[in-house]
Amino acid sequence: MADWAPIAKEYDPLKAGSIDGTDEEPHDRAIWRAMLARYVPNKGVTGDPHLTLFVARLNLQTTEEKLKEVFSRYGDIRKVRLVRDLVTGFSKGYAFIEYKEERALLKAHRDANRLVIDQHEIFVDFELERTLKGWIPRRLGGGFGGKKESGQLRFGGRDRPFRKPINLPNMKNDFYGEGSSEKRNWSREGTRDWRTRDRDHERSRDKRWPERERSWAWGDSERDSKEERSRGRERKERDR
Repeated sequence: MADWAPIAKEYDPLKAGSIDGTDEEPHDRAIWRAMLARYVPNKGVTGDPHLTLFVARLNLQTTEEKLKEVFSRYGDIRKVRLVRDLVTGFSKGYAFIEYKEERALLKAHRDANRLVIDQHEIFVDFELERTLKGWIPRRLGGGFGGKKESGQLRFGGRDRPFRKPINLPNMKNDFYGEGSSEKRNWSREGTRDWRTRDRDHERSRDKRWPERERSWAWGDSERDSKEERSRGRERKERDR
């Protein structure tokens, strides 16, 4: 807990797949794929990674000129690289912007996040491919963010940081030590008490059963004698 941080300092697919970074087993196949991946950053990418911003969730109609116009208000831009599909040439919805000064980079990182460009709210973060150790991109099962619909949420980034783990006290001895044995013994004794009680109840019921039969028989004979007396009275009245 002492070295805990909401933003990952080193990328681990297993931790990124956990809401608080404490999972010990992957919960989806993409994490397995990211753990087995051996990713090497693209050597064809040029520029200073520590002065580069990652801009995502762009409108597919947004152009390099539009991005340069918006982000130049924070400082001098050295290069804008809008990622496009190699076959169609269409935008993939994200870009990289390299600044000349660190001050401009930090200002854009602070103020440009969630800025609306061409009716789209954009997401801005530092470049992680060449700056975060162990980075695995989204296409290989890594990355940060993700959609709830896919069930492949990733944590530890700016958009979805880790939640602080709940520091529970060590209760192992209380749950699995002497306390549990006492509880177990108490429960067994309780079951014995119930069994003996049920057994005694059955015996007493068996003893009471003949008495009830006798009482029922005595009640029937008394009822018959009463009926005979009433019939005798009726006969005497008729004879009169």
